[in-house]
Amino acid sequence: MKKLMKGFAVIMILSLGLMSLTACTEGNNTGALAENAVDYIEPSYIVEVDWLKENIEKDSMLILDTRPAEDYSKGHIPGAVNVAWQSFANMEGKPGDKGWGVILDSEALAKAFANVGVDKNKTVIVYGDTINGWGEDGRFLWMLRMAGLEDSKILNGGFNLWKTKGYETTKDIHIPKKTELTIEKLNDRLTVDTNWIKENLQSAKILDSRSKEEYDGAVKFGEARGGHIPGAIHMPYRNLLNEDGTLKNQEELQIIFKEAGIDKEDEIAVYCTAGIRSSHLTMVLKLAGYTKAKNYDESFYTWSADESLELK
Repeated sequence: MKKLMKGFAVIMILSLGLMSLTACTEGNNTGALAENAVDYIEPSYIVEVDWLKENIEKDSMLILDTRPAEDYSKGHIPGAVNVAWQSFANMEGKPGDKGWGVILDSEALAKAFANVGVDKNKTVIVYGDTINGWGEDGRFLWMLRMAGLEDSKILNGGFNLWKTKGYETTKDIHIPKKTELTIEKLNDRLTVDTNWIKENLQSAKILDSRSKEEYDGAVKFGEARGGHIPGAIHMPYRNLLNEDGTLKNQEELQIIFKEAGIDKEDEIAVYCTAGIRSSHLTMVLKLAGYTKAKNYDESFYTWSADESLELK
């Protein structure tokens, strides 16, 4: 009987210990489940640095470094080609002129992409400086998607995270092999123009991805006037990034968008000064499942230059 009671006591102690362990780990499990639950709705837009490290040697991989040439020369991911968004946009005239800074037409864009080695059979990874940059990586991803190059992704955390993890860098300049590339038509489902904004000002959700100073009226980059488009929701693109430059997870993004009054069914147009930061935010919206998000490429330079258009 004593043995039986001892055995029962041991079982009870083990059971209580198991219950205690379960209780202690439920929080951890919740965290693990939360991490699993925050997978992005459209993950094809993004890739992690660990994945790139494992796949970097593949011939089917093309890496584009969207940082300034000076930064690229100080060190970059091996095999990366340095690119500047201005080479893929119409730079004739000056900011505020009709069509200045907007993406090239399909023929010119195809030639520009071909010159840096873009191929329809390649996976294109774009990265930038996610701490001090302007979202140029997002701009390139948007342009690649505009060109119909669906196998294109942004590197989460960019060069900052790559370097923080201690992965290999180089100062060797990579000269790309030119390709043959044809773009039949740009994807107009990813962009809107000034007329569209005027016509949909009351029905669409317009997001201003600039800083609070700019939204409130500061003229910092040669804009014709200060302020913001009437009714625009202020959403700095940097608010969607963590302190280390990585993108916030799906759950966090949805909270931000919900608090701003944005639903997945909404028609959304995003602007900044010249369509760079807004491209980044547009791609993040797509990533999070907001399928009707579009980039207002002409952006505030064009809107502010037209005195017939209202500003707040």
